[in-house]
Amino acid sequence: MGLFKWAQTKSPWIIHFNTGGCNGCDIELVAALTPRFDLERFGILLEGSPRHADILVVTGPVTLQVKDRLVRVYEQMPEPKHVIAIGTCAISGAPFNECYNVHGGIDTVLPVDAYVPGCPPKPEAIIDGIVKLIQKTKESEGNGKGK
Repeated sequence: MGLFKWAQTKSPWIIHFNTGGCNGCDIELVAALTPRFDLERFGILLEGSPRHADILVVTGPVTLQVKDRLVRVYEQMPEPKHVIAIGTCAISGAPFNECYNVHGGIDTVLPVDAYVPGCPPKPEAIIDGIVKLIQKTKESEGNGKGK
């Protein structure tokens, strides 16, 4: 495994994108970053720029208004990039599903690598989802199946 891939698995940088919803998942994600849960102990840092991020963390359903912006942020991320859908809204669009302005879950627009269910999911579940994605990435690279 090269130095670049080693750094991505040891210290992935995440960018958070809120597509709408009640902000419950956003509050829980911010709680996971606080010293009580300390997401940084795994080397995971919140990044403000998609050009430096490895993982796109999305909360809320995809609305028609935000769909193009979400795709643009995803396209600005360097390869290899991953997407995590946090919460019921991001996974399926519920309870906003079938509304006139809701496109659906994140997977209708972007390829999703990990799902964290809940409404809203606890910070422990969010941390677990991110750590499992990192482990999945390590295993796929170790088997020669990485990107």
